[in-house]
Formats: sequence, C-alpha cells, structure tokens
Amino acid sequence: MSRLPGALASLPLPIIGSPLFIISNPKLVIAQCIAGVVGSMPALNARPASQLDEWLAEITETLAAHDRAHPDAPAAPFAINQIVHKSNDRLEHDMQMCVKYKVPIYITSLGAREDINAAAHSYGGVVLHDVINNKHAHKAIEKGADGLIAVAAGAGGHAGVKSPFALIQEIRQWFDGPVALSGAISTGGAVLAAQAMGADFAYIGSAFIATEEARASEAYKQAIVESNSDDIIYSNLFTGVHGNYLAPSIRAAGMDPENLPESDPTAMNFGGSATKAWKDIWGCGQGIGAIDKVQSTADYVLQLKREYQAARSRICA
Repeated sequence: MSRLPGALASLPLPIIGSPLFIISNPKLVIAQCIAGVVGSMPALNARPASQLDEWLAEITETLAAHDRAHPDAPAAPFAINQIVHKSNDRLEHDMQMCVKYKVPIYITSLGAREDINAAAHSYGGVVLHDVINNKHAHKAIEKGADGLIAVAAGAGGHAGVKSPFALIQEIRQWFDGPVALSGAISTGGAVLAAQAMGADFAYIGSAFIATEEARASEAYKQAIVESNSDDIIYSNLFTGVHGNYLAPSIRAAGMDPENLPESDPTAMNFGGSATKAWKDIWGCGQGIGAIDKVQSTADYVLQLKREYQAARSRICA
C-alpha cells in the first residue's frame, strides 16, 4: 500500500469519481461522497465563474451536515479539477475559491504548476495530477504533486494510449505515493484488478454519467446503456487533445466517426467552443459495456461494493 495522505487514507471504497466536464455538479458530487467514493467536478463546470463560490458552499455545508448526522459513516472527501492550461483564464479565480473553502483534493490536468500545488498545500490539500505517460508523471511529482492519476487506454474524455499494465508498472518502479488508475473501469472486479496492478484507487467516470444525479441528457445516458466499446472513437478533433467519444453523438452531429480529420493540437480550447463540442459530442470510455441501466449514484456504488467484495472472495477462496 502506498503512503496515503489524510484525505485519501480511510475511504470506504478505493474509488475516485472522475470530474466530468459539463456533467458533474454539486448534486452528483454530494451523492458520490455520501455513497462512500470521492466525488469530483471540474471548476469550469460552474458558469459563470461566480457560481463556483455557491457550489463549493453547497458541497461543503451539505457534507458537513451529513457527517454531523452520521458520525459513524462520514462522507468521503470531494475533489475539484483544475485545468492548468493557458486557455483557462479562470484558473487564478477558481483557485482562490478552492482555497477559501479548503477543498480537500485537487485533480490537476493539462499542465503542472508549482504555485497551484503550493496553494493547495498551504492548508493541507492533496494534489493528484492526470498523466498519460511516465515522462509526464515524473514532471508532475517534481513540481510538487502528491499523487498521480494514470490515464490509460480506454478512459473516457481526454485519454492516453498506454496499456494500464505498462503505465502502472513504469510509475511504480520509482513512485510509492498515491496512484489512481483510469481506463475502462466500471465494475467492482475492475476496481480490484486496478489494485492488483499496483494502483491504490480506481478512477471511474463514464459509468457515473448514467446515474440519476448526473447533469447529462437522457439521450446521453441511454446511449451509454445501449453502447459498448465498439462505439468509442478516439480523436483530437473536438478540443485539440485526443480523447474518447461516443460514435452515435458524432453521427448525430453530421460527421462520419470513421473519417474524422485531425485537429491542430496547438489550438487547444476549454472555453466556449469546447463547451459546445462536449455538449453535442459525448465523451465516454470503453468500459460502458457493463452499464445496462440508469440508476441512482447510491445504487451504483452499492453495486460496485458488492462486486468488489465478490471479486476479493473469489481471489481469496
């Protein structure tokens, strides 16, 4: 087991819900945390920027009230995702809000900055950084991140191409801190498999889109229920960064998912045009074949817990 900082040391389940662009909101984050997994959302989901203050107040106050009412079953901590990229002109404002509310966990993406890590560490916050290869992992830790999220092949949204076996193995050759694994994880058995490979946590995103609390359209949720890994397309067209998307949404937008042009990676954008793209073009990972219904977050996490315990029992039998 890795050296785990306080915010990650005693989770009921070794699961972090990944921040879902546009989709994650306080309702989903709160439901995830109360169910026993780390709930998260991108700071950029709060629009306008002033809404982030309101959302962080709602999350912290609701979870604190839950913990007072249920001292024997406190909620898991929550995380906020910060896009550390030059196109994000809200980063400074959003970090000020996060420090104000002492956000327990940060998930940083698309760039590592020492000042962002220092701001989180100023009150004991924990920083986990998204990486798609070992080179980026080294840079993130050198700049002060506490842990890593290994985004392997098959993950939803912006994803790498490395096998999870290769990526975790290379990271664990030199790093003994917190590591979460992302990539086609949607069952309790897959959570246990992530741990068996050397990760401390499973990082689950796409499956949470098909929950009642997620701020996604019913058509999006049903597409996840009805699709499988054959329906996932890997492209950099929509934001300039390669990611995985649902083919039905690409067709609905009038494009051929099998013949998409390449985008200019220097034109990365996470503002207005990207928001429209992600609203119409649905990000999704390869693990959705196991998702057969839309259900509450609480019910899905309970399902994960049962599957996780059953998988452990099989291994130990």
